[in-house]
Order: sequence, then C-alpha cells, then structure tokens
Amino acid sequence: MNARRATLADVAQAAGVSPTAASFVLSGRGRQMRISEEVVRRVRAAASELQYRPNNVSVSLRKGITRTIGFISDAVATTPHAGTLIKGALEAARERGNLLFIGETEGDQELERRLLQAMHDRRADGLILTSMYTREITVPRTLLDTPAVLLNALPKQPAAISSVIPDEITAGREAAAILLRAGHRDGIYLLGAGPGEGEWPPDSVAAVERLAGIGQALAAAGARYAGAFGCLDWEPEDGYRATQALLAAARPRALICFNDRLALGAFQALAAAGLRVPADVSIVSFDDDPIASWLKPQLTTLALPHYELGRRAVDVLFGGEDHPRFSREALVHRVSMPLRERASVCPPSSLDLRRSAEPDRQCRAPGSGSDRCGASDGEVPVATREIQRPDNQEEGCPSVGAVHEADEARAGRDTATRATRNPEAADVAVLPWIDQALQAGSRRTRPPPAQTFRSGVFVGCVHRDTSCGLRCRSFN
Repeated sequence: MNARRATLADVAQAAGVSPTAASFVLSGRGRQMRISEEVVRRVRAAASELQYRPNNVSVSLRKGITRTIGFISDAVATTPHAGTLIKGALEAARERGNLLFIGETEGDQELERRLLQAMHDRRADGLILTSMYTREITVPRTLLDTPAVLLNALPKQPAAISSVIPDEITAGREAAAILLRAGHRDGIYLLGAGPGEGEWPPDSVAAVERLAGIGQALAAAGARYAGAFGCLDWEPEDGYRATQALLAAARPRALICFNDRLALGAFQALAAAGLRVPADVSIVSFDDDPIASWLKPQLTTLALPHYELGRRAVDVLFGGEDHPRFSREALVHRVSMPLRERASVCPPSSLDLRRSAEPDRQCRAPGSGSDRCGASDGEVPVATREIQRPDNQEEGCPSVGAVHEADEARAGRDTATRATRNPEAADVAVLPWIDQALQAGSRRTRPPPAQTFRSGVFVGCVHRDTSCGLRCRSFN
C-alpha cells in the first residue's frame, strides 16, 4: 500500500506553526504577511522532509486554474516530421508550470468535437488547435468558449481567435532571391503551384503565400518565372511527373519546388533525363524535410520552424500573463522560416548565359552547311566565361573560376555516342540513392521508368521534341 501523502496540516505540525502560517509560506506570501525568517525556514524544511506537494485539485477549485493546456491536432502527433512542433509547445508549457494534454483527430470531425468537449470537461485553461500543414479551417464554435489559438492554420470565416503560422510570404521572397543572387533571371519554373485557381492543394495557405512571395521578389528584380506546374498533391511522384512534363516542353535553368518531396521527384526526373543538379538545373525548395539532406547534392531549402511555432502558440495563448487569457483580437503571428543553404543552387552555366544574351541563335544539324552555334560536325559547342563560385558550391558546378564547358561537351558526346552505337543502352538509370529515398519516403506508387534517349547527336537539348524554348534541336 502506498504511504499516505503529506498534508498541509502535517507540515504545520512538524514546523510548530499554524496551518494558516504554513500556507502563507508555501504560497510565497510569507514576507507579505510579515512572517519571520525563522518560521519561513522551519516550514520549508518540514515541507522538504515530508516531500509535501500542494493538492492541485483544491488549488484549481479555489483559483479556477488547472495549469493544463489542451493540444488537439489532425495528424501532428503521429507525424515524425513535425514532432518538434509538439516539443516546442511542451517546453513552453512546462516552463510556466503547465501540463500539455495531447489529442489527435486524424481528420475526423466527430472525434475533434469529442476531444474538444473532453478538454472542456477537464477544465483546460486554454486550447491549441493544430493542423499538420498550413491551411484554412472551419473554427469549431466550442473552441471559442475558452482561451484558444490556431497553430499552423487560419480561420476560413472571420473569428475572434489568433493564429500562429510560418512566414510563407517572406520565405517565398527568399526562395526567389536565392536564384536571383546566383544570377538566374531566365528559365525559372515553379513546381507545385500556379497562378490559376485550383493549381495547388485545396485550402493550402502555404501554396498561396509562397507563390505570392516568389512573384513579389521576381517582380522587384524586373524578372518573372517562365512557367508554373500546379499539383493537387505534393508527393515525390507528383514532382517527377511535373518535371517530366516540363522537360517535354522547355529546358529549365532553375526550379522552385513548393516542398522538398516535390523536389525529390524533380531530382529523379532530371537525373533520368541526364541533367545534373545544380550544374544544369538549380533547385530551391521549402520545408527542410529530412529528404533535403539525403539528396546529393544536398537541397537548399527554407525550413519550417516547427519548434518555434509550438513555443509561439503557447506564448500567444498566455499573452504575457500567468495563465491563458481571452483575447478578442484576431491577430496573425508569423514565424520566420530559416534558410538552409546547401549545394543545389549555382550560377547558370556560361553556355546558358551566352544563349540568353543571343536569343536568336539557332543550332542546326551538323553537316547542314551552317552550324551557327560554332560546333563542328558531331561536336557540342564549348564556351568559356568568368563566373565566381559561392563558397559553399560543390565541385562540378560549371561556375568554378574560369568556367570551361568541356565537361558538358564530353557528357553530350558520350550520350550521343551511346545512343548512336546502341540505342537501347542509352537509357539513363535512376540513381539508386534517389530510388531508395523515394521508396522510403512515399506511400504511393513508384514513378515511371527512366526515359530513353535515342538522339543521334546531343547538342544541349534534353528531350526528344523537335525543339525547345532555347531553339536548340536534337536530331534523330
């Protein structure tokens, strides 16, 4: 049988004082009530010896405060990527002497209603209603019966409740700025969202705000994106298919992927097409999913600040007070998304820059009598230009020092030679590390097999269409 729990009366008797005096000391009001230092010392010593703990139930009944916060999410609690969001809220609550009660709805509206009722029945001091991804939600009416905050969500209809979300607009601006600083102004394509209605996942705030930020940064620099491929879902296979569609119509210089899982699919599609990241196509993304650091080269991305979001939600709920408080202000608190600058972005190659400067140049078939790109029969143009490489740029990026395009020329000749000698051997194998990551990270089917190239000559165009946006041709 468990030992009897020490009471306030036990502490008072051991210290030789009245229960009232012991209560004043243990509640921190001893000095206010002019209790001597000697009595304070005796009471605290007795409480320590008896391992006295206040009866929180009686304190709650007396003060109307339970020191508990309800945390209800759709899928955050069982999603490893966002575990630090709960950690941030837990630590912020613990620092205030509060417990966090966690419940998950799995998207079930009836379960959400019952969980909210359970939190009310247990007299939680405040509630945090959380979404796995930043989106608009319908605010349950009962949520407004107690101090509450939306985390990673905005209300669909006007409601007297504050929200804490990532600063997606600023992150969108930064994603575009990364490419602009690297020298990209043309051939920038978006993967995941487009300007048309319905060209992004339903209710996605992240898609809308990232798109707005990207557009603002490009417009401020006098540039614009060349095209956008919207996706109703943001999984690796969606990125793979969108990149395949893009390569069938144009030759991108840079991609802004709306999350890292789309970027994984883009990496794979580019590899299947014989294109290198970042030497041929730079990529910047969002979220800083674990996938981002598994890719080779590692992916430059804007990180979702999960831990900071969780902490900020508790801060907003308390509003600087000792316990959660009602606020009729519907404020949106934005938390900055830090840049994880890695190795998937570099300046456009000198060959690309020359083509951008002379848009009317057109490659013709070797032996046609007028090779205006300067390449002799069976060869690929070679160009040299001074471009400075960022300190963190990987070797193999065409911007290293005085850039000579011999590597690109060799890669082109090798591809053409393989295709000419044995068309079936020209298949570009999917890199095993991407294939493994895709199988580990996606719950869906694997993407289509790698594309086969049977072009007799490779002159910078990576698809089998008769021409691309750069007016280069691949001849069968």
